Amino acid sequence: MKKLVLFGAGKIGRSFIGQLFATSGFEVVFVDISEAVIIELNRRNEYKVVIKSSQPDAVINVGNVRGILGIEVEKVAEELADCDIAAISVGQKGLPQVINTLAKGLVVRQRKFGRKPLDVILAENMHNADTYVKDILSGILGNDYPINELVGLIETSIGKMVPIMPLEEQEKDCLMVYAEPFNTLILDKKAFRNPIPDVKGLAPKDNMKAWVDRKSHIHNFGHGAAAYAGYLADPSTQYLADILKIQSVRKFTRSAMQQSADVLMKKYPGEFTQADLTDHIDDLLNRFENKSLGDTVFRVGCDLKRKLHRDDRILSPLIDGIKTNSPVDKIIMTFVYSLYFMAKDERGNYFPGDKEFSKILGENGLAYVLYHICGLKQIKDRQIISRILSTYRQVTIN
Repeated sequence: MKKLVLFGAGKIGRSFIGQLFATSGFEVVFVDISEAVIIELNRRNEYKVVIKSSQPDAVINVGNVRGILGIEVEKVAEELADCDIAAISVGQKGLPQVINTLAKGLVVRQRKFGRKPLDVILAENMHNADTYVKDILSGILGNDYPINELVGLIETSIGKMVPIMPLEEQEKDCLMVYAEPFNTLILDKKAFRNPIPDVKGLAPKDNMKAWVDRKSHIHNFGHGAAAYAGYLADPSTQYLADILKIQSVRKFTRSAMQQSADVLMKKYPGEFTQADLTDHIDDLLNRFENKSLGDTVFRVGCDLKRKLHRDDRILSPLIDGIKTNSPVDKIIMTFVYSLYFMAKDERGNYFPGDKEFSKILGENGLAYVLYHICGLKQIKDRQIISRILSTYRQVTIN
């Protein structure tokens, strides 16, 4: 039986990566820091994924699984030495330690098997994850290790949304996880050093950057458009599914997403079709409206300092749109709406950074925010800055 070593037995690890490989005939060896999770994986060798949608719940039984504690570095290295493929889904904070363990595994693998490449799927929602991991790996392994030949760092675009699971359900079963029906993993076709595994749900792409931008420009942007327009329309509405029932919010969100999609088509001519992107937008909106996700306006809109940076979901398509002479008025409006966003979580608390953002905006003005928080450049981005400031003034006056 083929084997996947998967760093991270969290929600995406279990509901998505582990599920795809296990149900396609792989043994999945989870590596995680949670002792309770590892004990249960080794006791049961299976777990349940509950599919949440508008239909009655379905359950996927995921078998052929076991686990190793992350601190057992030597054991993990031995597993990596003879596995068929590896994957990482731990979040950026956990990456440095995982990369260190991965490096040890690569050394053992080379010592035992010589020039036997290992592909590593980077199931992380971060730009240029492959470059980040490679830089750290190269520093550990040194110049004598042929990293370009022996390691395939497979960047992905993670589009799966994981429903919020009630605490009482988590306490009943620490392995069970909720998931939406969506089950497609987009990954970088050109980065593999071995044949791409025969796993249902894998969608290899030649131009990975275009598909990473599709996630940011449409999926992440759509979350922002719905949250920020929705909060202005009704600050009391808690759930994303409910806010999209307001027709003016849904209409604006869809048209803004379509505008961002048009920018994407101009940026990557020939990669996407209008029909495909329109279908993608409508599918996303239907998924956003899945009440079983339990997704909140707060969650998809909070953390303004990160989400309003020039490299993120709103300013990135706006910058691309200005470069390609595309209509961007609704993208600008989405940014301006975000400046009024002060949603609270289920406990009535603001996201800490958002309170600080609001204070900085109030005390220093929007131009200061654009330069010092969003990362726009006074000369290079003067056209974008001018249009944002003009729109902001109009909205404020009205």
